[in-house]
Amino acid sequence: MKVINLGKDNSVLNNFMAQMRDKDIQKDRMRFRKNLERIGEIFAYEISRTLSYSVKKVVTPLGIADVPTLDTPVVAATILRAGLPLHQGILNFLENAQSAFVAAYRKYDRGDSFHINIEYSSSPVLDGKVLILADTMLATGASLELAYNRLCEDGRPAYTHIVCPLASADAVEHLMKTMGDDITLWVAAIDEELTSRSYIVPGLGDAGDLAYGDKI
Repeated sequence: MKVINLGKDNSVLNNFMAQMRDKDIQKDRMRFRKNLERIGEIFAYEISRTLSYSVKKVVTPLGIADVPTLDTPVVAATILRAGLPLHQGILNFLENAQSAFVAAYRKYDRGDSFHINIEYSSSPVLDGKVLILADTMLATGASLELAYNRLCEDGRPAYTHIVCPLASADAVEHLMKTMGDDITLWVAAIDEELTSRSYIVPGLGDAGDLAYGDKI
């Protein structure tokens, strides 16, 4: 698996990440969702540069222009619910992509241990297509790995791009060991610390709650 950290280079992406992390600014749910959406757009643009294109003849008011246009069939997938704004940002730029959704959550056992439950998934056939799997945070990597495996039951993607704006170093290391060479992980920041309950530090909090409100 290849890892690309866009946050290493100076760009407006880091402004959006700073606002999402800020404990005061992140209280504005609309702004939090919008920042996630804008980050999704940035990742979609960068991923689009890796896809296949062919030249099409476009008739303009004054003539004919040869324009390289996207040919690659894309499926944009996300893990509910925190990934929805990120998913929308990807669709804003890759507007002809099909969509897939997976509902996954932590089910806590005794102490700090937990397992991942997947209750729902919906996906088109993935065979021969490029899969873009987006989730806001990558803490342990367990939920994303399970979601990926569940989606691959509906076919084998030609290539997979995983988009996670914030990841822990532990999760990146885990996925490096478990994911294949036909996958690229795109991140905007990698945090070194993971608590005993698998929360990223400094992190940004619970992305789902920040985007959509507290859950029971």
